[in-house]
Amino acid sequence: MERTICYVDEIFALLKQRLGVYTQPIVSRKKKEIPDTPFVTLISCLLSLRTKDKVTEQASRRLLTKYNTPEKIMRLTQKQIETLIYPVGFYKTKARRIREISKTLLEKYQGKVPDEFEELLTLKGVGRKTANIVMVYGHKKHGYLPIDTHCHRIPNRLGWIKTKTPEDTEHMLKKILPLQYWNDFNDLFVTFGQTICVPISPFCNRCPIEQYCKKVGVSTSR
Repeated sequence: MERTICYVDEIFALLKQRLGVYTQPIVSRKKKEIPDTPFVTLISCLLSLRTKDKVTEQASRRLLTKYNTPEKIMRLTQKQIETLIYPVGFYKTKARRIREISKTLLEKYQGKVPDEFEELLTLKGVGRKTANIVMVYGHKKHGYLPIDTHCHRIPNRLGWIKTKTPEDTEHMLKKILPLQYWNDFNDLFVTFGQTICVPISPFCNRCPIEQYCKKVGVSTSR
């Protein structure tokens, strides 16, 4: 018999209820201050890698309020992009990647971000996490499951799975997590992992789903 997650309905309902007071990351939330397009989602996601949300948000606004298409990005030099996105992590590498991706999109895809997962993976600097995020939050497509460090850590901590890498987590969760929860999963678990179920000494005393958690690997908590 195929394995399933116990109390998944209750867990997602409780997380939605509790986490509604927190601001969602700019990568996944509906954007008002900058265009809500697949390209904006792609570039925001690239900026977010190894960077705090607040820094990502500020950099995304500086760059993408005005330069929000591949055509507009290519009007900038790499140095100009570096200045706009600093101090995101690895800003020089990311500035180069942003220009490379914009050039590829113009030359190969008529300036459009591909809406096929495997095509996204051919873009330099785009891995599975970024491709999944673009499919879910950029193209608004179902059937994809973005996994970052929080989405990998928390299901293991809950005892849902026992995996070593985010890619393994993605494959395992696709087998046991009902499809209806896939689109909400990244949004909820990233926010949950940043605010309550943090990597070290999680706030179990204010966790809405503590009764369902096996606390695998948790040695200290608050």
